[in-house]
Amino acid sequence: MGSNLDAMTTVFTEFYYWLTVALMFLIHVGFCMYEVGASRRRNHMHTLMKNSMLIPLVTITFFFFGWWIYWAFPNGPFITGGILWDDAAANSPLSPTMGTNLSDRITGVFWAAFLLFSWTAASIVSGSVIERINSGAFWILAVVIGSGAWIIDAAWGWHYGGWMVQLLGYHDAYASGVIHGIAGGFALGVLVVLGPRIGKFAADGTPRDIRPHNPWLVCIGLFLIYTGFWGFYVACNVPLIDPAGIGGQITGETWTATTIYLTPTTLGAITVNFLMSLSGGMLAAFMVSKGDAFWTYSGGLAGIITASAGNDLYHPIQAMVIGMIGAWIAYKMHYYVERKFKIDDAVGAVAVHGYAGFAGLVIAGFVLWGHPSSPYEGYASINPLGQFVGAIIMFFVLGFLPGWIVAKILHAFGLLRIPKPVELLGLDFRTVQEQRAADSEVREAQKSQI
Repeated sequence: MGSNLDAMTTVFTEFYYWLTVALMFLIHVGFCMYEVGASRRRNHMHTLMKNSMLIPLVTITFFFFGWWIYWAFPNGPFITGGILWDDAAANSPLSPTMGTNLSDRITGVFWAAFLLFSWTAASIVSGSVIERINSGAFWILAVVIGSGAWIIDAAWGWHYGGWMVQLLGYHDAYASGVIHGIAGGFALGVLVVLGPRIGKFAADGTPRDIRPHNPWLVCIGLFLIYTGFWGFYVACNVPLIDPAGIGGQITGETWTATTIYLTPTTLGAITVNFLMSLSGGMLAAFMVSKGDAFWTYSGGLAGIITASAGNDLYHPIQAMVIGMIGAWIAYKMHYYVERKFKIDDAVGAVAVHGYAGFAGLVIAGFVLWGHPSSPYEGYASINPLGQFVGAIIMFFVLGFLPGWIVAKILHAFGLLRIPKPVELLGLDFRTVQEQRAADSEVREAQKSQI
């Protein structure tokens, strides 16, 4: 009986993570549609291919070293211990668990769930830099964040034994900072070096509003991201754990779902909180932007991201209010930073993911103050200082700094930004003749419809 129950649990867990991967794939579909809708017609294919090709590049590098990093470095830079060589060896590219192995049904799908998080982190950066970055430079940056920076922060703050959880009481159940905060910070670091699109700012420094080329694609793209976020949230949980399996640390005898920190949760609770934070974000963004469609949809995403740090523990009304606060912060900060520092964030990615994620971590520190961060004894409880320090680590230390440094190196070699004539012509066209031919095809198609 016991062995049959164990087998059913294993098969259920395998299918559970497999399904989250399929759902999260929709996030990337949404990002592709969203970015193409936000870019101008002469840059469509470049925008699409730039984001699409991160899939093979991040996947391969994550297989060879990204996954190993997660299991090797939860102790940080020797803060609570050394490198966990044995844990990492079981998840190295040459380990039997990483290939066809009927004795291990979980590693492959768990690896894939984390891989899709990597794609998401890289795609967040992709949207912010459209219409002027060199594709090769972006792909290097995608590998740096997708298979390096974000997985280091996951090892530190999104691992049940991570040093940030142990010492800071860091809590980030659904990745306000671990994915979104770091990606927003990384994008900001790149943008500081990359500079604005030609024509974004007038001679006196006044920003011009470059509207999305296709608002319908932007809308559909964001709704696909909402849909994929169901898989994102569910993949942040462990579906079924026997309390005895982790030393009886979870109170009670009933098998339960847990967060990534092995603290009990339910899909019902996060379903309600997800919808409430989405709704709060959309409502606040609609009001603060005076009905702007782009910011209304983006505000829904900002609401989810802000509440994500504590959506395993918040009351639904708290999730709604926190989502509203996050959407307001994202909108206001985007335009403040744009005016003050002349940062051209083409889709508001730094605001929606970075500023909202940072705020979500800080808010969680106050709202959840004193709540256990882990079922294990001796770990610090959730607190404002720990969450603020964690937000600084995510956004600035592992986000902004690596993005800025790598972008500076690429810029020094002349590899970061496309030449001005190419940017003016459009990244999809190598010659003026090609652009004229494309314009002619469009005109002929329009005439045929009259």
